[in-house]
Amino acid sequence: MIIGYARVSTSDQRLDLQVDALTKAGCYRIFTDHASGGRGDRVGMTDALSHLRAGDTLMVWKLDRLGRSVRQLVEFTAQLEKRGIQFASLTDGIDTGSSAGRFFFHVMAAMAEMERDLVRERTVAGLAAAKARGRLGGRPAKLTSQQLGHAKRLLADPETTGAEVANTLGVARSTLYRSLGKAPTDLRKRYRRPAKDGVGPVRGSASG
Repeated sequence: MIIGYARVSTSDQRLDLQVDALTKAGCYRIFTDHASGGRGDRVGMTDALSHLRAGDTLMVWKLDRLGRSVRQLVEFTAQLEKRGIQFASLTDGIDTGSSAGRFFFHVMAAMAEMERDLVRERTVAGLAAAKARGRLGGRPAKLTSQQLGHAKRLLADPETTGAEVANTLGVARSTLYRSLGKAPTDLRKRYRRPAKDGVGPVRGSASG
């Protein structure tokens, strides 16, 4: 079964040319979208993919109807090949049901592998450069060394709670604990109970 897919970027553009060509090519059903090729939440494309089964063919009028970037095309065609679905593009002369067309899938798979290798190489090079500058990979620290020193001085006061210090620094209490390299129970956390029968605030200790 041949399933057709047509797309235009805006609502004032017409789908007639694509739909007529796909109908003439023998599409059993045609799904459409009025959406940018960069969007990943295209309803028509989602519906088309849900109707395709192994051995079926997804046909488009032109390759760029699937997406704007090479990366999008690589990922999309890899998904089709994995599901055993053929692909055809009318104006580009691509039909993966033929031996020449199957070469298209192989080229796209090779490009996907090359893209992964390039990303990996850039990541490794970036980490090496950062390490050479004395920086480590991962998230940047939320608290500076000055703020940590201030936090330690505040927590040295038994009357000061971890929550109060975190609030002063504008971070979550868990972030403060993590930055100090301590579990919540390692920090002295105080709480105040409301006064009862005219008795002033009573201070006690509890693990946090």
